[in-house]
Amino acid sequence: MGDAFCPDCKRNTEVVFDHSAGDTVCSECGLVLESHSIDETSEWRTFANESGDNDPVRVGGPTNPLLADGGLSTVIAKPNGASGEFLSSSLGRWQNRGSNPDRGLILAFKTIATMSDRLGLVATIKDRANEIYKKVEDQKSSRGRNQDALLAACLYIACRQEDKPRTVKEICSVANGATKKEIGRAKEYIVKQLGLETGQSVEMGAIHAGDFMRRFCSNLGMNNQAVKAAQEAVQKSEEFDIRRSPISIAAAVIYIVTQLSDDKKPLKDISVATGVAEGTIRNSYKDLYPHVSKIIPNWYAKEEDLKNLCSP
Repeated sequence: MGDAFCPDCKRNTEVVFDHSAGDTVCSECGLVLESHSIDETSEWRTFANESGDNDPVRVGGPTNPLLADGGLSTVIAKPNGASGEFLSSSLGRWQNRGSNPDRGLILAFKTIATMSDRLGLVATIKDRANEIYKKVEDQKSSRGRNQDALLAACLYIACRQEDKPRTVKEICSVANGATKKEIGRAKEYIVKQLGLETGQSVEMGAIHAGDFMRRFCSNLGMNNQAVKAAQEAVQKSEEFDIRRSPISIAAAVIYIVTQLSDDKKPLKDISVATGVAEGTIRNSYKDLYPHVSKIIPNWYAKEEDLKNLCSP
């Protein structure tokens, strides 16, 4: 309902829009003020079965250039009601008998999507992992290998290439039973195969301790001031020759920062949050301890506080 000027009534009157005909009609005299109007609002339809899901959608699924048919193939639904049972079931059986060359890829992409969602990864990382797997699968040399480890390794490499690295333990936690050793072997295999395809080494991006810091601190529930101090300390630690893995350095820095605050975190909790063994954190702490005064920001801890740190 709305108001418009009607030439017959000689004044503004309420008008009614007839959606079926596209006409705007005066509610008092019935004069058609405008005909065949274009409805520019969104069109929503329900494409699901009447007895099933009634969620309205406008279009089908997105295209996938990695699949032979672009991901636009037709899938016959299960029978709905007695009237269409014979026809639907027969067509469904015939469709299942046909060979779908993309069936394996579709299952693999679904598995990668599930792992990505469980890790909270962005769509660009998932798409990169799909591309990596498609390249490996096209070489037809991955038969007989652990499929779950291959998919997890593709996701690990994609995270590295998108500068959003995840630890192998984090990838392993969503890898459907694949072990760290199996994922490591699969990663080396994929890197080798992609290198043979392109004729050059595969760049995966360098890992820095700062890449993990915010996520680890969030897992521990640290306050903003402690997180900021830990990030600055990690950046300064790169100036020294500390021969430890970035993940171990990140865990050791968190341990130092929390020991300097009122909210001290037990070593066990830091180990669980970072996935680094307690012994490894202790050894990394020993390597960082001589440089503590230069690593920890002055605004966060005074020299007296640093002297009170437990010596390794």
